[in-house]
Amino acid sequence: MKRIWWATTTDDAYRFQVPFGADRNSIYKPWSPNKYGNSQEYIRMKYCFYIICLLIIFSSCNEDLTVRSQIVLNGEWQIAKTDINASVPANFISTVPVPGLVDMASPAIDEQDTSYSNSVYWYKKTFTTNNAKIQKLKISMAKYHTKVFVNGQSVGENVYNFTPSLFNIKPFLKPNGEENELLIAVGCYNNAPDTVMTGNDFEKMKYIPGIYDDVKVIASGYPFISHVQTVPNIINGTVGVHVDLEKSEFKQVVNLKYVVRELLSKKVVSTGTLRSGKGNEGIPAKMAFEAQLSDVNLWSPESPFLYELEVKTQGDVLTTRFGMRSFTPNPEEGAYLLNGKPYYMRGTNVCIFRFFEDPDRGDLPWQDEWVIKLHNRFKEMNWNSIRYCIGFPPARWYEIADSLGFLIQNEYPIWTLHDWDKIYPKVTAEQLANEYRNWLPAHWNHPCIVIWDAQNESVAPITTEAVKMVRDMDLSNRMWENGWSVPANETDPIESHPYLFSNYWHEGYPSDKGATSDLLNEIHIPGNDANRNSPKADGGRYPNPLLINEYAWLWLNRDGSKTTLTDRIYDVCFGKNLSSEVRIDIYTKHLKMLTEYWRAHRKTAGVLHFCGLGYSRPNEPRGQTSDHFIDIKNLTYEPKFFKQVKPAFSPVGLMINYWEKTIPSGKYLFEIYLINDFNETWEGEVKLTLLKEENVTSTIKTNKKIAAVGREIFELELEIPTENGHYQLEAEIMVNGEKVTSVREFNIE
Repeated sequence: MKRIWWATTTDDAYRFQVPFGADRNSIYKPWSPNKYGNSQEYIRMKYCFYIICLLIIFSSCNEDLTVRSQIVLNGEWQIAKTDINASVPANFISTVPVPGLVDMASPAIDEQDTSYSNSVYWYKKTFTTNNAKIQKLKISMAKYHTKVFVNGQSVGENVYNFTPSLFNIKPFLKPNGEENELLIAVGCYNNAPDTVMTGNDFEKMKYIPGIYDDVKVIASGYPFISHVQTVPNIINGTVGVHVDLEKSEFKQVVNLKYVVRELLSKKVVSTGTLRSGKGNEGIPAKMAFEAQLSDVNLWSPESPFLYELEVKTQGDVLTTRFGMRSFTPNPEEGAYLLNGKPYYMRGTNVCIFRFFEDPDRGDLPWQDEWVIKLHNRFKEMNWNSIRYCIGFPPARWYEIADSLGFLIQNEYPIWTLHDWDKIYPKVTAEQLANEYRNWLPAHWNHPCIVIWDAQNESVAPITTEAVKMVRDMDLSNRMWENGWSVPANETDPIESHPYLFSNYWHEGYPSDKGATSDLLNEIHIPGNDANRNSPKADGGRYPNPLLINEYAWLWLNRDGSKTTLTDRIYDVCFGKNLSSEVRIDIYTKHLKMLTEYWRAHRKTAGVLHFCGLGYSRPNEPRGQTSDHFIDIKNLTYEPKFFKQVKPAFSPVGLMINYWEKTIPSGKYLFEIYLINDFNETWEGEVKLTLLKEENVTSTIKTNKKIAAVGREIFELELEIPTENGHYQLEAEIMVNGEKVTSVREFNIE
């Protein structure tokens, strides 16, 4: 392309034909300078023109010198409420923090126990910006059905409730430096379009609206970087980078530079420059390259090493973080492969939308120190994995999981059981796939995310179809879990929720041997999964690996009171009119035993307990589940839970395979399971001790060596005394300086 520039002097006119992007050595000759000869005046004028031309050329080759800037609009906003059909309110008398929820408004605009229905909540804020060519408003997450107005004009809307919104607000802004008014309206759960996901949850009461993640204005130039996807290759020591761009015009050349640094040290490990031609990239455009790293440090929960990628064009710059790791199926073994080595998942669940309705929530989900402490408390429990369950926490949570080291199963907020056609009758597979398409780019660079989770406990054929439509978007080819629906391919995990104690929820009673004996004496294949709820036509089993991410069915509220799902369980299995202290003791001991059981039998690629964070509703209307904190603000665990359950998740664990309430006198061979989750051999002493009222009656020791990610089953013989009474049997090992035990209690009769 050629661009013609005109320059005029008092003496004559000169026309220059300037090839776009020409080399500075191809000096542009004046068209007719001869009458000036080599006079000083001509020489001065000539060099003046040369300088002007070079400046013009430089300007042409670097059309947008804008560096991306972000105006973060978090903080205090004005807020008002109207009916669903009302227009913009005239008065805003309350304020509310963003990010947050509308129940945080002051003065309050709703009662705390409101159902949040048939209303619109109007957020208002003013801001100023620069004159950058691109001005985009990003709302990371808001619910329900977001609408945006700038300076009284409608900008657009996002009907989705759990994915980012990005609006072009440039045409609606006032001149540079003048104040702009921003209005963001969010509706209510019951008024959301019937073609989108609303986060239906049978165990929730409040669907609290709000802007619950960051809001910012992105100011930039062209070519604008809309998305960057990183694709680590740990075998080659490279990271593939795929860049989505918006160009100012069809033929705009893109000059792209990149730098890869170690996040903490800022050491540069790779750099490069690319240039797109003027061909048919179009608007938008894509560029892809592979960066070779000079040093490769792998990411894992035990060593969460992070890199930083900076991508820059003539008019924009975007920085993202990534980790060098792989997470793949392992058809021949029970565990997944993390960085090519078998790795068992041990962890918990976070139900953030349930926690949103907890009376002690406040602004805790948006306090950085509190969220970091929460994840560190999870680390203390020997957990390496979390399912963010039936809902997404704010983006900052994923950054923290990256930095502290967790494997995240990232679950879309869908839960319908067998009622899909009743709850979402108008949603099609293509519509759901569009939601997934908006979701994936927000999260795909996080090394912590190892499994996309399409839904929870739902029988919905369209989720399988939707997963197949979007799977190729994630170039790292992560696995997809699909609730109770048919898995989308043969290596995707199947979620299993083997709630054995739910056998007594509606009816039935334990035998005289007791519930623990009835439920755990046999080796079960984990169930309550797609094999049961979406069975194969030929009656066979899906070949997919199983992942237990819920089990037990023994929940208690934080004060030790029963939940609506466990009233009958405690009454028929353990006795009526128990104190809270006794119930907590029963709960934690049995949760420990169940954790040992599912881990020791190695029938699953992971064991994630339910749940690490949720609500607690001991008063009417009571809740169905709860977490294990007694002080949520300070994140203080219930002491018995911490003491009992932490060792059950030890990387090297053990289980006494004995479940009876009584035992006969005489010599008895106890079967012991010893498992090793480490990728290195473990060797140590195993001690088995029988106690009566804390007095040792007999003990035996043996040394064991367990191969990496191995298991050994062996027997130890103890003398069982003739004296009747209540006894405690304890198996013990030491792992990294901490005592790990398996305990059984029984009577000698």
